[in-house]
Amino acid sequence: MEPDIEIKDVLTQGRNGRGKGSLRIDWRNIRSKSKMIWTWAPRSTKEASESIVRNFLLHWFPSKITKQSLSWSYSFYLGTISAVLFAILAVTGVILTFFYIPSMERAYWSVKDIEYAVSFGSYIRAVHRWSAHLMVAVVFLHMVRTFLTASYKTGLTVGSKREVNWIVGIFLLLTTLFLSFTGYLLPMDQLAYWAITVGSNIAAAAPVIGDKIKFLLLGGNIIDQATVLRFYVLHIMVLPIFLTAAFSYHMWRIRKDGGLAVLEHLMIHSEAQEVPLPQTKTYSLLGVTKGIRPSIISSAVIREEGTVSSSPNLTRRILIVVLACYALTSLLAILSAAPLEEPASPYSTPAVAKAPWYFLWLQELVSDTTIRIGPVVISGGFIGGILLPGLLLVLLTAWPWLDKSPSEAVGVWFHKSRIRQNMVFLIIAILLVILIIIGTFMRGPGWHFYWPWESWPEPPTVF
Repeated sequence: MEPDIEIKDVLTQGRNGRGKGSLRIDWRNIRSKSKMIWTWAPRSTKEASESIVRNFLLHWFPSKITKQSLSWSYSFYLGTISAVLFAILAVTGVILTFFYIPSMERAYWSVKDIEYAVSFGSYIRAVHRWSAHLMVAVVFLHMVRTFLTASYKTGLTVGSKREVNWIVGIFLLLTTLFLSFTGYLLPMDQLAYWAITVGSNIAAAAPVIGDKIKFLLLGGNIIDQATVLRFYVLHIMVLPIFLTAAFSYHMWRIRKDGGLAVLEHLMIHSEAQEVPLPQTKTYSLLGVTKGIRPSIISSAVIREEGTVSSSPNLTRRILIVVLACYALTSLLAILSAAPLEEPASPYSTPAVAKAPWYFLWLQELVSDTTIRIGPVVISGGFIGGILLPGLLLVLLTAWPWLDKSPSEAVGVWFHKSRIRQNMVFLIIAILLVILIIIGTFMRGPGWHFYWPWESWPEPPTVF
């Protein structure tokens, strides 16, 4: 049995001027065999391969990964960032549940206690809120990256079903939006109450089933105790379970598809080479045979110089992402605390009621598609709130089967064969961002348009 620490690596004879036979410890050569850490810091290729098999967490990754997949500039690690932000949300959310009371009467005051009475409560709540906002943005950017690189198309990898993973990704985006939406109400202040009111009214604009959707969402016709409890259960249990299950399948599907889509591009453009078999005799049923011996045509993608071990190369980068995400959310939490306005009141309407920022593009579409012809008003709730977003969602879901790009475009940023569809996609994405900016900074009382440098009119004084 090999000892935990090899003495020959630790003790060296003293040739350092301290006398003959003196010993010193060379800490740089200590080789610890601790079962807790060796898989994260393998010292050889063999240990790197074994670490994937023996470590439960590292089973997410293959033993080898291409250098291009490891690149920061290809994927920007947006998927990893999303997963890390979700982990931060889970940790901070569990802490907040110890102090939050899901009650119509006490929810606001429990959040106020978290904000002002609980040690580090304001910091934890701000980290939770910023992580939620960033996760929505990063998941959206991850979808943009996937589209622009045509990573939703099946390439040359045997058994690949990237179209299925694209649909799972859309489900993850919708679940992330709904997860943030359900958490938006929980503080039960004026901001939360009226944001959820606007959001539920948009859902009610759906024809035939709109009122039923609103009733199912709120647990009634108005926001009350049933709504708070329903949103609380969805936010802390139901949606996180769905999100975790979908994310697990998403990761498994990536492994089944051969990794990131950049592999397809490498397989096409790499130079093939013949790898001869060893010089041995070939036997058949009738004895030794002569003639052409078999050979293997190997792609440069799977050659040793084109890949590196996932541990520690990939694991170190993931650690950097974890530390960077935590540092960023902490910095944002310190610079900008989570807001908490007055207690929610259905009888005190704010100057302008706005949906959560990630749904402001819907609210803006509803306003822009509302048509007024004299005394007749055609509501844009159906066109801007249901029809256009629904068509966009259906188009996104079906696009992998509508896209006829060649295999060479898979895994390539802005491939020349996809210039037109990439431009259309970017225009739509930018328009959505512009609508969010308009709804956030340029809509005032009565949902009237105001330039950022214009002042809002003073509300009338009530005596």
